[in-house]
Amino acid sequence: MSKLFDPKTTLCIVFVAAMVMNGVDATIVNPAMLTISADFGVSPAATNLIEVGFLVSFAIVLPVAGWLGDRWGTKRVFLTALSIFTLASALCGLTWDLASLVVFRVLQGASGGLLTPVGMTMLFRAFPPEERLSLSRILTIPTALAPALGPILGGFLTEYLSWRWAFYVNVPIGIAAVLFGGFLLTADSDVEAGSFDRWGFVLATPGFGLLLYALGDGAAQGWTSPAILATGLGGLVLVVVLIVVELRTPEPMLDLRLLRDRVFGNATLIAVCAAGGLLGMLYVFPLMYQDAIGASALDSGLTVFPEALGLMLASQLVDWSYSRLGARRLILVGLVCAFVTFGAMSLVDATTNRWLVRLLLFCVGFFLGHAVIAVQTIAFATIDGAAMGRAMSLFNVLRQIGGALGVALAASVMAGAGSTQPAGTGSPDLAAYQAALLATTAFLLIALLVATRIQNADMPSLNLAVESN
Repeated sequence: MSKLFDPKTTLCIVFVAAMVMNGVDATIVNPAMLTISADFGVSPAATNLIEVGFLVSFAIVLPVAGWLGDRWGTKRVFLTALSIFTLASALCGLTWDLASLVVFRVLQGASGGLLTPVGMTMLFRAFPPEERLSLSRILTIPTALAPALGPILGGFLTEYLSWRWAFYVNVPIGIAAVLFGGFLLTADSDVEAGSFDRWGFVLATPGFGLLLYALGDGAAQGWTSPAILATGLGGLVLVVVLIVVELRTPEPMLDLRLLRDRVFGNATLIAVCAAGGLLGMLYVFPLMYQDAIGASALDSGLTVFPEALGLMLASQLVDWSYSRLGARRLILVGLVCAFVTFGAMSLVDATTNRWLVRLLLFCVGFFLGHAVIAVQTIAFATIDGAAMGRAMSLFNVLRQIGGALGVALAASVMAGAGSTQPAGTGSPDLAAYQAALLATTAFLLIALLVATRIQNADMPSLNLAVESN
């Protein structure tokens, strides 16, 4: 028992619990989207705001997570974020319409965005460098499996209980983790927080939110509707001002100057496009598989699961692949194969063998996983240690926003192609879903074009310490 109450063990337990909740929550709701659409009387395309709200709010808080942890203490910030995440999960389950669900989902994303960087800061301060490799091996398993298990758990809960349980499931875990951590975690020592980029945060929060809302709901409401024009133009103006401000700020929230580095800039753009294509596909496909093909929510979750298996296999083989193909060739081959696989998935219909569908999803994870992990490795090859933290924040924020953009644009294509009726109120429009899936290939095509600019001479020759997320 004494080992259980060791500060390092306590920290690992609380962190893993938080990461499992966060990881599962990123994917658990996808199989439930069609049921939510029917319950709230909205089109399947409109449910994209549930995912976009989570992804954008998650991304916006990432750059300020480190500052908040230093300013208020990592234990306090981590447990406060975990408490808010747990409360937001309960509120998501109690929602009465789409708007309320989106609001609480935004709250969930904002609190979830603090958990990983603040938690990792706590771990890196508690564990010396010689212990971190063993720590990483222990933490990789639950944090990698959580997003993979999300669709299965979401499908099971939706089919046999209610989609609301996809959110309620977090509540007991979150309460236990907060109480456990509150009593047993130790507070860290004071750290100089530095200056806070207020203008960057004030501009980014509404700017990205308004712009992505307009993109996601534009086709459903009409691109010329006053609400879409106001939010879209307002968001665009704020984002442009944000770019100007961040380029002139000495200590910006998002150091966009780092994108001038050729390797980092190209790798970041590839990662943004890959995230847009993947998350757009993972949003559209479960909807199509249930609404237009007639699968159950559980079957939809089980069908998507091989994508995670392919990603995990890629994470184990990428060291071997990288050493033989090199960074440029590995990224190009991975993106080409993923592009072809995405195209094949846009042809899936009710007559397609379900094991072939699962094989396609496995290939998505396998090929795109190779490309993305290689990109994550080369992205920071030319970044010096002093800029590493800012580069990591920028890379992850833009990747999250890329994922939100992919979901928003896929939903826009669905609505524009005809998928505007609430689920269960008319004949499912398979063509609209297929068009949305085909649109996600555009992200991979852009990534592929950018990858051709990478030169092997710029790339490191090393053994990969891969990440699977």
